[in-house]
Amino acid sequence: MGSSKAGIYVDSMNIVRNGGYGMRYEVLRRFASRNGEEVVRLNAYVAFDEERAGSDPNYNATLNFISTLRDLGFKVIEKPIRWFKDESGRTYGKSNADMDMALDIISQSDRLDVVYLLTGDGDFCNVVNMIQNKGCRVELIAFCNVSSQLRREVDLFVSGYLIPGLLPTEAPQMGGPRWGEVGSRVRGVCTKYLHDKSYGFLRFMHGFGKLWITDTRQDNSPFTSVFFMEKDLPAGVYADDLPSREHIFEFTLAEGDKGFLATDITMIYQYHS
Repeated sequence: MGSSKAGIYVDSMNIVRNGGYGMRYEVLRRFASRNGEEVVRLNAYVAFDEERAGSDPNYNATLNFISTLRDLGFKVIEKPIRWFKDESGRTYGKSNADMDMALDIISQSDRLDVVYLLTGDGDFCNVVNMIQNKGCRVELIAFCNVSSQLRREVDLFVSGYLIPGLLPTEAPQMGGPRWGEVGSRVRGVCTKYLHDKSYGFLRFMHGFGKLWITDTRQDNSPFTSVFFMEKDLPAGVYADDLPSREHIFEFTLAEGDKGFLATDITMIYQYHS
């Protein structure tokens, strides 16, 4: 029996506007094939300003971004930016990929087993439900401003902040320790908190694999537990709100007596149900 076939669909405009600036598409591709899936469709929908491309040398960054995506095997769907004027006469640009992306997903899902959807737009709930009814699994990856309804509709939501290497950490160090090593900055969530003892455990993803094996005591779990004290929680985070999958923390891994210890904890983002 052949491997499962996967497709990746990225609303690059939505991702960039909502916390994903600097996302590494090569890491995304590796994540989508983490369990041996064959990634056969890779679509990225990118805003493109034809006028600036022909006249503005500073637009080279966008052109280079498009070229890089193509080097990684993505089909780039360029959505032209349309220019409008508001009531005050101010000019603003607008580009929307929703319709093209939705139609592509629906028409191509017949030949896919898994769809990786990268957007936070709740308008995709009906699309998700439609392809699920055809037997396709849908996993959502996004950063901030993600529709709570969309998160509930998909088979799995993985915050892009938590995927190792997908987005640079708060203070990357050239030549420093890799994600998951002592001294590295990683991101995770609080999965256990003992209110009577004022300490808890954060869980971070140390590698790609079977994400349903959440018990960090199992050898094949892609997750690691990290001890922390209540006194080390960042300002504005209260122990009464923990444990929580909604709070995304970034922290430095230190070596404790019985394993990893979280230090310099900051909160990156909080999702809302």
